[in-house]
Amino acid sequence: MRKPAFLPAFLLSACLAVSTPEATSTPGTPLVIMVEQNPYAPKPRDDRLDRTGIILTSINLTERTDLDPARVEIDFLGSMPGVCNELRMQINPPDEEYRIYIETYSAADPNIKCENVFQQFEASILLGIYSPGRYSVWVNDEFVGDFISY
Repeated sequence: MRKPAFLPAFLLSACLAVSTPEATSTPGTPLVIMVEQNPYAPKPRDDRLDRTGIILTSINLTERTDLDPARVEIDFLGSMPGVCNELRMQINPPDEEYRIYIETYSAADPNIKCENVFQQFEASILLGIYSPGRYSVWVNDEFVGDFISY
């Protein structure tokens, strides 16, 4: 019995590399659909306080699938320069390149005498719900990680 002539050509074509389309950037403008409550947000009286840096020893992104819809939580571990300092975290809306910048610092009243003893802290904040896309998270201008919103 004679084999069909198209069989070897079919087998050969299965071994050839197939080009795949290049990835495209996420279309549209990134939007915050829902903002989560931020207990560390800057306060109106902060303009009367001294702004000081903090030391961050650990930052972790965690997907909270127990929430509906799922959201990203950021866990911080660090220390502030004094026991009277208050933690602040400013979460900025995403820019055109889907980057979310978070600014962390501490604020203290310059008129209150306080011991300069490092105060350790643990803090967690939920990011809001975002329009579809791949977002990168930056804390104090350092890349922390990324997540995809559907």
